[in-house]
Parts: sequence; structure tokens; C-alpha cells
Amino acid sequence: LEAAAAKEWNTCRGWEIVDDTMQIRGGRGYETAESLLARGEKPYGIEMIMRDSRINRIFEGSSEIMHLFIAREALDKHLQVAGALIDPKQSFGKKFSAFWGAARFYSLWYPGKWLGWGFWPKYNGYGKMARHLRFAERASRKLAREMFHGMMLFGPKMSRKQGFLFRAVDIGLELYAMSATISRVTQMKKKGNADWKKAETLAEMFCRNARRKIRKLFHDLWHNDDKFKTAISKGVLEGDHKWFESEGVLSLERLDSLVESSEEKAREPQAV
Repeated sequence: LEAAAAKEWNTCRGWEIVDDTMQIRGGRGYETAESLLARGEKPYGIEMIMRDSRINRIFEGSSEIMHLFIAREALDKHLQVAGALIDPKQSFGKKFSAFWGAARFYSLWYPGKWLGWGFWPKYNGYGKMARHLRFAERASRKLAREMFHGMMLFGPKMSRKQGFLFRAVDIGLELYAMSATISRVTQMKKKGNADWKKAETLAEMFCRNARRKIRKLFHDLWHNDDKFKTAISKGVLEGDHKWFESEGVLSLERLDSLVESSEEKAREPQAV
């Protein structure tokens, strides 16, 4: 699970960094290293890095697969405990039997996700980073509650609520990254690394940004346009928006003709 989280978070952030680098370099970023060198400039191969980096979000588990895998792991315990209760295919006897086991489990689990202490003076040994760890602890319990609420609301359809699941996973990824960053700075400080103060400044900025993302993701869990987007997407697949082609906005027929002409040109004998 930790490897999947690290793979997903780092490949996404890495791609954002490469994209920003391309934007900063402008036309020179789009130009090949060979072309830059031929013009007497430093051959920074940003376009090559961009081409090579994009595959990281696909190979060894695409971003979508990573999200689904992490979401499944997060829900696994709930499905073990209460899966039979929300499964319409299960008999009344199995549901009745599962009810008592779920009641025992959640009578302790659910209150614990509300009553845990995540405030001062907890984590005081982490100095300036303590407040971010307190936030991470509170947010972790809130995430657990929201996943549970989602399972109770959506039932068996939960697996198809990918908008909800992906946001929940993104919250978990940001919390994981915050914790790892704080751990790194703490270790630098303990080992007497001369640059730990500078690292702490970067960690502070990182945690502030992560907290802002997390708050927005929590809000968007329940306030979004997922149903509307799904309806429009189904309409696209059913051909409701072919009028785009007739309006000249997008013409698949014209695209097909361009492909055909390119194939014919490729078949023509080439001059040596």
C-alpha cells in the first residue's frame, strides 16, 4: 500500500514539475537538446524529459489503477465486517448474522474516530512541525469516517463512485506525503544535518499547501457535479453530441480523411 501511494503521488507531482519546467523554458523547452546545441545554447533536453516522464503515470500501474487499488485497501476492513449487510445478493440469514458482528465492531471503531485527541500538546517534540502532525491525525480520522459514511450511503454502488473514491485517496496521499516530509526533516535534525533549518522551511510551505488541498478535497467529497458529469459522459458515448461535427468544432470525418491521406503518402515511393 505504501509503495502504491509513493508511486502515485511522486509520478503525479513529478509530471507537474516537468510541465512547469517546460512552461518556464517556453519555446526553448519545446526545442530539442540537439537544436539548442546547434544554435550555441546550453542543451537542456526538457522536451525529452517531458516525453520520458509522462509514461510514469501509465507504466507499473496507471494512476487510475493505483487509485482503485488504494481505495480497495481502505475499504477492505469494512467489507470484511459489514460487506454482507450492504450486498443485496446475500440472504436474510447472512445479513442478520453479519449485523451483530458489525454492531460490535463499529460500537468501538466509530466513536474512536471522533474522540481521539489531535491537539496540543500532542507531538510537541516535533517543534514547528507539530501542528501539521496534529492536523494530519485529525484529518486521518475524518477520512476514515467519510469513507464509512460513503459506504453506508452508496452501498454496493460504492465501487462505481470513482469520483468519491479518487478524492478520498488523494486526501490519503497528501496526508502520507505530509507525514513523510515531516519525518525526513526530523531525522535531519536528529542527525545534526547543517541544512535541517532550510529543509524545515520547505516542509512548512509544503504542509501549508497540502492542508489547503486536503480541505478542498474534503469539501468536494460531498459537494460536486459527479452525477451531472456522468450523465453528460453517457450522452457523449450514445452520440448525443455529434452536432459538434456539423458545427465545424470537431470533425471526425475530416480527421479520418487526414489519416487516410497520410497513409497514402507514406505508401508512395520516396526519392533516394
